[in-house]
Amino acid sequence: MLHHHSALVSAHPAICSPTRLACSSICYKANNRTTASPSTNRAKLLLLRRWPSTRRGHTTPLASGQSPPGYSTDDFGQSLKPKDNVSFAAAKEAVIGISSGLNSVGARSELILLALPAVLGQAIDPMAQLMETAYIGRLGALELASAGIGVSIFNIVSKIFNIPLLSIATSFVAEDISKSAIKHPSSGKLELTSVSSALILAAGIGIIEALALFLGSGLFLKLMGVSPASPMYKPAKVFLSMRALGAPANVLMLAVQGVFRGFKDTKTPVFYIGLGNLSAVILLPLLIYGFQLGITGAAISTVASQYIITILLLRSLSKRAVLLPPRIDQLEFGVYLKSGGMLLGRTLSILLTMTIGTSMAARQGPTAMAAHQICLQVWLAVSLLADALAVSAQAMIASSYALVDYKRVQKIAMFALQVGMVSGLALAVGLYASFGNIARLFTSDPEVLMVVKSCALVNLTTLLLVSM
Repeated sequence: MLHHHSALVSAHPAICSPTRLACSSICYKANNRTTASPSTNRAKLLLLRRWPSTRRGHTTPLASGQSPPGYSTDDFGQSLKPKDNVSFAAAKEAVIGISSGLNSVGARSELILLALPAVLGQAIDPMAQLMETAYIGRLGALELASAGIGVSIFNIVSKIFNIPLLSIATSFVAEDISKSAIKHPSSGKLELTSVSSALILAAGIGIIEALALFLGSGLFLKLMGVSPASPMYKPAKVFLSMRALGAPANVLMLAVQGVFRGFKDTKTPVFYIGLGNLSAVILLPLLIYGFQLGITGAAISTVASQYIITILLLRSLSKRAVLLPPRIDQLEFGVYLKSGGMLLGRTLSILLTMTIGTSMAARQGPTAMAAHQICLQVWLAVSLLADALAVSAQAMIASSYALVDYKRVQKIAMFALQVGMVSGLALAVGLYASFGNIARLFTSDPEVLMVVKSCALVNLTTLLLVSM
């Protein structure tokens, strides 16, 4: 991208190296600051390049006569002199100028533009799960209950680490792009340690989850109250063992989605998630009914779609960023684990409630478990729609916070809270009015429908609280 610079930088085109993503914003700020002296502006730009990272918590001071990282003394005409005094407020203003007032759209407009594709992306996967539940429900209450307990165990085990990893990847990638993004000298791809760390960590977590679920499927079922004497035990164990094979793909898929959100790209994941779930639409009826595999066929189709989505997302990401670092010491596992520990408590509290509810329903028998599965899947699908706004706001807040633009952070947070309250009310009211008809899409068993109806009010109240 070519830039037309003011007198401050026009004589030194090297200052706008193509590897600096914030170049256009810095130049725009410089062009509009004509009243400042050249020495003050030069000091601001130098301070901008050595601004401390909010994540790594260290800074590399510049001594007199030394240039900032990535630049030579010739790039500036002269280095930062002691006479080029600049206050903290002035340097902070230069940093804020990158994101505040320079965007072609405001914070609210940008949030909406990011959230709209994210809503579609968040809806695709839950809709596929709802479709899977509907196909299984036609097989009978026992099959629906067996698959329901298997899905619940899979979600509980996977979400313990997957949700924190997804959230942290979004924030760290957004910060890396704002603070220290560089390009590979030969390929021109972005080199971000946050991306490589997230992918390797996701692969490791996915393998551990797969082994735990596959080898411990019987133990997990017993912990949930399903004994070997229960009619749900055998089909649920087979279903859970098959779903366990998709754990590595599932974790990697979420991590890559978090990376794309950090890039503020919510459109690319939607496209590939749609393609992957299209395969599930074809495979579900074919394997369940065509090959008479029942709930085992449902598990195979879900695992296949997860691997298709993951491969497509990784292939797309590899065109934009270096997936693996040249050296292992560049990875930042410690940062992910430290921040992930803070989110782990919140995730565990949510999953503990879901685990207890599923366990109590499983102990009541196939009818109660089938009704619980319907309510849980509908609740998850609709609540994830409201969550699309949150993930979009997260990427914007991380970028603004990294650039010390706290006013913009406040605007984004307040607008997200307002929209969350309105959307939560709208979703709860709409779902309450249509919940009876929705439940009939999953089963025709009158006993199951009666239990579903009794749980509707509690289900929708929880949805409203989560959305806000």
